Amino acid sequence: MTGRSPGVPGRHRDALRALAARHTGRGGPLPAALERTRAATTAEPGEWAPQAAAAVGLPGAAGLGPATYFADLAAPRGERHVRVCTATACFAARGGRHLAEVEEALGVTAGHVAVDGRTSLQTVHCLGYCYAGPAALDGTRPCVGADLADRLARHAQPHASGIPAADTTGAPVLLAGVVNGESAWDVWRRAATGLRPDDVREEVAASGLRGRGGAGFPVAAKWAAVAGKPDPVVVANGDEGDPGSYADRLLMEEDPQRVLAGLALACFACGGRRGTVLVRSEYPRAMTRLRRAVRDAVAAGDLAASVETAGPQPFVEIVEGAGSYVAGEETALIARLEGARGCARPRPPYPTDHGLWDAPTVVNNVETLASVPWILQHGGAAYARRGAPGETGTKLVCLSERFTRPAAYEVEIGTPVSEIVTRFGGGLKNGRELVALQIGGPLGGFLAGNALDVPLASRALADRGAALGHAGLVAFDADTDPRELLRHLWEFAADESCGACSPCRVGTRRGLELARSRGERPGETYARLARLMDEASLCAFGRRVPVAVRSLARAYGAALAGWDR
Repeated sequence: MTGRSPGVPGRHRDALRALAARHTGRGGPLPAALERTRAATTAEPGEWAPQAAAAVGLPGAAGLGPATYFADLAAPRGERHVRVCTATACFAARGGRHLAEVEEALGVTAGHVAVDGRTSLQTVHCLGYCYAGPAALDGTRPCVGADLADRLARHAQPHASGIPAADTTGAPVLLAGVVNGESAWDVWRRAATGLRPDDVREEVAASGLRGRGGAGFPVAAKWAAVAGKPDPVVVANGDEGDPGSYADRLLMEEDPQRVLAGLALACFACGGRRGTVLVRSEYPRAMTRLRRAVRDAVAAGDLAASVETAGPQPFVEIVEGAGSYVAGEETALIARLEGARGCARPRPPYPTDHGLWDAPTVVNNVETLASVPWILQHGGAAYARRGAPGETGTKLVCLSERFTRPAAYEVEIGTPVSEIVTRFGGGLKNGRELVALQIGGPLGGFLAGNALDVPLASRALADRGAALGHAGLVAFDADTDPRELLRHLWEFAADESCGACSPCRVGTRRGLELARSRGERPGETYARLARLMDEASLCAFGRRVPVAVRSLARAYGAALAGWDR
């Protein structure tokens, strides 16, 4: 429920915010209360969510909403809980067959608990092991590889290799700590003692840095929108949901100091005393590494120990997600942090005016913030000289398991996709033919394997019907059935639609019905459906689904005739 606050034209409020403010004050402990209760029980949400809400002074319905929405809270739980990845890279690795193999090995169907109550199985998108899939989390322990089912059946030891990463630029920005061991905190200390917030914003403006989470909005413009407003908040979006990308996971696990230093610089530039990092629950190791890095930074005096003691050194908290792709969209992410269902909210008002608990809020992707220390160290002009005209800097590009050398590569924006695929990735394993390439996640787009002569840049990819997104590259060879891939795409869309608007909620389910049909090619009914989703969906999720489907149909040609509408 949304409305207008009396006497405050344009001010955005909702029922949950009002209740939380009345009963618990700003900050709201509901998400943590739900997570604690879920971890201690195998019961259905209806049996524990109302009590969890009541314990923090909220009505039972306030707990039932998020507990029945977020997958991690709603999924049935046994004593042993296994999450198996069914996202695009893992689908490509085994043609989707690994799920049935895991179900047989564990004796339980996905979405259920075994008869003896001991084991439960949940499907997720994704776990960030796209370079070594298929993958699963057994509790918090990762298991990967073609023999995934055997490993989960405990016929083999759980195993997961570290994230392979390499710099291709000669002067890494994002991998400066991972590859060269450079400290980002040194940059933060110099900035906090020798620069003004205006200086930081000016350098970032000169750099041309744009958001790396998919939208590509100018970072300096977003920061300027909250500068001078009372008590702004900066949120680092670590809810990397695009299957095929593991860039944020790499940064949060291997160089959390760079992420936190970038967040501290953003708080300083915006005049904020408080920062939050939202980490996907599918990334338990990243959560552990970030929390440890925060403790170390507090001990070193780089971060404040509490909101009350915050000043130039901000207070930073680490918050865990609960399993939702759309909750990576900034308004849905804010709703999650407040304890609501992770649904997108209409804009305006924009988060920079009324965001987290109505405070002016900046939401920046983890990779975006990780670029800031380099910019402050070397200057905005130096960053602007890198990349492509109008799209400056570097990008982490993640190659999936089908490649000969799957890894996260830091490349200059504008690097030809063909060069990334062949020179860095080494083409496909065993000399297999690349038939189609997905770029930027399920809602990014697809290129035909023989049409990779395009720069890795937003505008150039958009001209081909694709999108940069998180820049995950998932390869498909001749073993992939294009109809099954189409079905997989629609299943993802239907599973992850937040349901806040009818065009997306109904459209994704109707699209899935059509994709599952082996009858005639889709006709005018689908064309109308695609137009409706494209024009009337509340957020980019619903609007991008038809675009991604069209690009897939173009990549496969006659095999998916009729879907290119």
